[in-house]
Amino acid sequence: MAGILESVNQRTQLVGENRLELLMFRLGTHQIFAINVFKVQEVVRIPTISNLPGSGNNIKGVINIRGNTIPAIDLRGAISMSPIEINDDCNLIVTEYNRTTQGFIVGKIEQIVNTTWGNIQPPPRTAGRNHYLTAITQIEYQGS
Repeated sequence: MAGILESVNQRTQLVGENRLELLMFRLGTHQIFAINVFKVQEVVRIPTISNLPGSGNNIKGVINIRGNTIPAIDLRGAISMSPIEINDDCNLIVTEYNRTTQGFIVGKIEQIVNTTWGNIQPPPRTAGRNHYLTAITQIEYQGS
């Protein structure tokens, strides 16, 4: 129990030090994407997705996570890439934004990295106008 409390305390102190942790993942490309760990509720394997008639192109359907029904968003499609092909490497990142919960369908989860807010930059104008890509950064990474 002491180890868990110490880990929580370390993560809480990141905010006061102008630091953040990013969960790094892939979308089936060489490029790595990330999400602020404070927005992540959990990461799970892709559960059964129920079709949702009339939903947008990027909504694959809805899923049930611990009794809650949430939308499953194809993050590749949402950022103007071709739709993701769900396979054994895919995961669902359950997140909370603006008091709503949603699941982002992503590829392989890489790791969590620690960085500073000073390293975070606005996305280039060429990134489009959707609100899924909110910032960019460069991180030294030696993963697969």
